[in-house]
Amino acid sequence: MNAKTLLLPLLLFLAACSTAPTASPMFDPAKYGTAEVNIPYCAAEDNIVEPIEAPVQQMDVYYPASGGPWPVFVYVHGGSWMEGDKAEGEGWRGLNEQGFLVVSLNYRLSPINKFPTMIEDVKCAVRFLRAHAGDFNLDPDHIAALGASAGGHLVALLGVADESAGWDVEYYAEQSSRVQAVITIAGFFDFSQKIPGGVGTPIYTAFGALAGTDSPKLTAASPITYVTPDDPPFLIFHGTRDNIAPPEQSRIMDEQLRAAGVPSTIIMVEGGDHGLGGPDANPSPSEVYEMIVNFLTAQLKNN
Repeated sequence: MNAKTLLLPLLLFLAACSTAPTASPMFDPAKYGTAEVNIPYCAAEDNIVEPIEAPVQQMDVYYPASGGPWPVFVYVHGGSWMEGDKAEGEGWRGLNEQGFLVVSLNYRLSPINKFPTMIEDVKCAVRFLRAHAGDFNLDPDHIAALGASAGGHLVALLGVADESAGWDVEYYAEQSSRVQAVITIAGFFDFSQKIPGGVGTPIYTAFGALAGTDSPKLTAASPITYVTPDDPPFLIFHGTRDNIAPPEQSRIMDEQLRAAGVPSTIIMVEGGDHGLGGPDANPSPSEVYEMIVNFLTAQLKNN
């Protein structure tokens, strides 16, 4: 065996060592495979009906068992902008096995808090994560967000509204709140359209105007207002039997994104309800989950 033959394996080994990701030296390895709950992330300023102190918001973080820095999956719960909890995010913990750090957020809720406090909190959470990337062993350049219903509305805004919207306020101003991919489930995107059903009152409570009216407040709250060609790719799900968020809402958003040249994939779940479930739902919940994993892998690991 000549010297060249002996040297080649060594060069390949050194090249692999130089490019392989390594855990941040700031990360505590005892956190591998664990959950860290109720992490305070922003002390938001008061923007509420009564002059009482606004609580610090919190997030839960679910860590993969090894590796890192990891791409990040941020979950934003639904609940008509007035209820819901970050505890729902534990349902996405299986993504740890796919190599994603899972983060679930709480944010200020109506009726005490009015829009845009909700999106201000969500944006601040993303900036917080980037500012503490080493502590969480995360990759700050590869962050995706998923939300359902009201959460779908908020992650859509997170994807399309940049700093010019005025919602990047107070903390970690040196960090960006932009994300690299967005997944919405049964979201709301255009409040200028009439939205029948029981969600009308929560919309009025959160935004101060009735859906379907010509209101600057609703224009400012509608994700379609902010779509530009530099927005991240979207994966949009909506059930055809959704009786809370009209399926047309997702079609409008998909059309707006495509018209701007933004990569957008819309999946209408035939027979699916507001949660995409139903006895005849097609694609099935397991198939929807597989689509989400594939999308996250393509956008956060292969880019």
